[in-house]
Amino acid sequence: MSSIVAIVGRPNVGKSTFFNRLIQKREAIVDSQSGVTRDRHYGYSFWNGKDFTVIDTGGFMLGGEDNFEKEINTQVMIAIEEADIVVFVVDVETGINSMDNEISRLLHKSNKQVLLAVNKVDNSKRQLDSTEFHSLGFEKIFNFSAINGGGTGELLDSLVSLMPEESVIENDEIPGFAVVGRPNSGKSSFINALLGIDRYVVKDLAGTTRDSIDTHFNRFGFDFKLIDTAGIRKKSKINDDVEFYSVVRSIRTIENSDVCLIIFDATRSFDSQVKNIFWLAARNNKGIVILVNKWDLVDKKTNTIKLFEEEIRKELEPFTDIPIVFISSLTKQRIFKAIETGMAVYKNRSKKIITRKFNECMLPIIEKTPPPAYKGKYVKIKFCTQLPSSFPQFAFFCNLPQYIKDPYKRFIENKIREIYDFNGVPIRIFFRKK
Repeated sequence: MSSIVAIVGRPNVGKSTFFNRLIQKREAIVDSQSGVTRDRHYGYSFWNGKDFTVIDTGGFMLGGEDNFEKEINTQVMIAIEEADIVVFVVDVETGINSMDNEISRLLHKSNKQVLLAVNKVDNSKRQLDSTEFHSLGFEKIFNFSAINGGGTGELLDSLVSLMPEESVIENDEIPGFAVVGRPNSGKSSFINALLGIDRYVVKDLAGTTRDSIDTHFNRFGFDFKLIDTAGIRKKSKINDDVEFYSVVRSIRTIENSDVCLIIFDATRSFDSQVKNIFWLAARNNKGIVILVNKWDLVDKKTNTIKLFEEEIRKELEPFTDIPIVFISSLTKQRIFKAIETGMAVYKNRSKKIITRKFNECMLPIIEKTPPPAYKGKYVKIKFCTQLPSSFPQFAFFCNLPQYIKDPYKRFIENKIREIYDFNGVPIRIFFRKK
């Protein structure tokens, strides 16, 4: 499992600029006006051989006039609580103020590993000015510039040094099925229905489940581990905080699984929250099954399975090769079909293709439909193989891999899916120099 790094600080100190630099994308909006970041952003970064998840938070502020202040502050606290490491960003231009002191007190109480990052230090005078931040009481202080990247390397070296070495998890041949979804979508009810007992507390209130708990399921010929997603610990949180917390906790649950059973409430829309969880699972290369729960409450005259499937697959484009099962945890309708599908996806994810047979299938297709010529040069693919990994990855060896564009990669992926059953499993394709 990768570590979670939270970037915190008061408004307008450069948190989002630093976040964008870490993930090497311009996902977070950056503006000189304070308080621009209200929604949380999640991204993935890599440094010195270690992957980690990064969370960009809104600016922590007390006594301001922003109507969103309470919500932002609550979410910052949640991010600190869930993170393994916190990067506390301050601004050398403005120096220490009361908000910096308040955040400092919160971080000292949290007992988290904290790196104090003094931003906008891009000349010798500002290096001297940055010494005042030692008064905040943190051992590790780094001067850097989020805009031009100066000092970022040293900061990241120290950051990843605090992360534990990735341990090799012994494969006991028992797959892990993570039950994930929005709060109050029926995750615990689904597990209770499978087990035949009230293993988890179920209430018509989002945030009943407090921790991720593993349950060994060994019935009806199935043998796997069920992981229920943790929810909100404090029921008094507003809805926006509930959504935020569910994504943060889902990150860990998803990373610790083989297959994600994403439960979606049929009485609600397939909204951005569900899609966030779906793409978290896809980016982590997990097997995926979508379970449309509470199907017994839907009017079948106006809503058919076919229409529901079409709407969901449209939202998931271009990754639409996903099994969708319509269930009811209350009436136990198709709950074992859901497990059968999950087990089939697990087998798809573990599938290994013999290199000789893979070449016999793919090379004639490539010869018939080769990559388009680029700048008068032709790409010749001579060999392909499946890479040794826990999920399907394929390498195609050619003379000019840099000229292969995304449309042709999607063409190859579609052909692989047509020939082999990788339903519910993300595929990674690489073109390499022969």
